[in-house]
Amino acid sequence: MKKPDLKSLKNFVKGKRLYIAAAATVIAAGGAGAAAYNKAVSRINEGLDYSAPLITESRSEVPAEQKKNDVPKNDAKPASDTVNAAKTPESKTVSQPNVMPVIGEIIQPFSFGELVKSETLGVWKTHDGVDIKAEPGTQVKAMNHGEVISVKEDPLWGNCVTIEHANGIQSFYYSLAASLTVKEGDTVESGQVIGSVGDTAQIEIALPSHLHFAVKRNGQWIDPVSFIDPSKNK
Repeated sequence: MKKPDLKSLKNFVKGKRLYIAAAATVIAAGGAGAAAYNKAVSRINEGLDYSAPLITESRSEVPAEQKKNDVPKNDAKPASDTVNAAKTPESKTVSQPNVMPVIGEIIQPFSFGELVKSETLGVWKTHDGVDIKAEPGTQVKAMNHGEVISVKEDPLWGNCVTIEHANGIQSFYYSLAASLTVKEGDTVESGQVIGSVGDTAQIEIALPSHLHFAVKRNGQWIDPVSFIDPSKNK
């Protein structure tokens, strides 16, 4: 296990000390206090803005037959348009398998909204993804076909990539190395290499080398392991 880079977090933790102490007093009351604390400490966990609206695409299928009296003859759409309407991002995603970005031991699972103690910060917070153990330099792959909507260097989470998929799904890849192979606006396919593990997430530096991987469905965090078979990686 790597020695925590506590020095690099000193200013961060010091700045949050009074805030965390106040939140701890709230949770001690139990009941509604737990929800208030959960909301408060989630600010530590959220170093990025994930509020970008979901992008979906839909087209109405044209009936195979139309009555002549309903639509003028030259407005009728050819059968080929009906075929093209089926070729949406949704159908392409279905045709490609979901894959885990790396294969390895899950050293920190999804917490399902429950508070767990951060080994690095020593505070209780939700864990909205999974930490997959992997050596630095291990290739990281896209979960499925989609568009890269964000490539950022975050002070807490390190180098991060966000991919927009069909059907309201987004995937997030944190603690990547600086040498990424994608940029914002790129289209990626299932299993395509987007970068490598880099140990750049200071907020989880006390853990062994790993990829922090998270998934949202319609704006809500979901368990990546329940969504993807962990053995699926190509």
